[in-house]
Amino acid sequence: MFDALQFEFIRNAILAGVVAGVVCGIIGTFVVVNRIVFLAGGIAHAAYGGIGLAFFFGLNYLACTLSFTIFVALLMAAIMLNAKNRSDTFIGVLWAVGMAMGVLLLDLTPGYHVDLMSYLFGSILTVSQSDLWLMLGLGALIVLVASYFYKDFLALSYDAEFAQLRGVPIKFLYFLLIGMIALSVVMLIRVVGLILVIALLTISPYIAEKYAGSLQKMIFFSVLLNLLFTLVGLWLSYTYNLTCGATIIMVSAGGFFISLLGDRIKHFRLRLKPISNKAK
Repeated sequence: MFDALQFEFIRNAILAGVVAGVVCGIIGTFVVVNRIVFLAGGIAHAAYGGIGLAFFFGLNYLACTLSFTIFVALLMAAIMLNAKNRSDTFIGVLWAVGMAMGVLLLDLTPGYHVDLMSYLFGSILTVSQSDLWLMLGLGALIVLVASYFYKDFLALSYDAEFAQLRGVPIKFLYFLLIGMIALSVVMLIRVVGLILVIALLTISPYIAEKYAGSLQKMIFFSVLLNLLFTLVGLWLSYTYNLTCGATIIMVSAGGFFISLLGDRIKHFRLRLKPISNKAK
């Protein structure tokens, strides 16, 4: 892999993977802890509507996609807060409609046929310097906001009702978190793809949650696992000439199933202990 570092596109891919791993490790921790994985998936899929609008009307990709995605994300958040009993249904509808609208608008765009697979699995090996600078800028913004509101997000994640009684602006923080998810999705979907964004947002935080004693440690472990999965996936894809995004996802899935196996082994050992103690 080290000999591949002489190529600029490999270096750009590694840097893009690092940024994606850090951002998704931070935001994904809040997503998993607050049990809004389905909401994050809905936002990611609905972002296709913004992509379709941008290409169909010839608008700026980032501005149009970000505006549309944030609008849909805040709408989903409002539904989650005000219609909890049916929120999954409404989010599923917005998820499907947003994605279908994007696909149809891309079909209707005259003289342009976008490769939808590039938005599903990304094209991390084609990341340009301008893409990297944009990712670094938006990534730094997300890290700063998450750091500044860390204690408030901590209160929101573990005891929202008590935090609200103490004067913490729960609704504002919830909408802010959803907006950060939307920003992360738009920033990364063209580079690493829709499916990889969801994988990085969920798999590493899920694994980290089981071994971290605090939210801060969970964020650290999530970022560390994302970086590990991304770098190993890039190395395997380069070595065996595989699709980068899909390879990173499979490496992450491997880590996920190993953690589940570890849980089963631990549970089995705990069940054997009382039996062995009785035998003594």
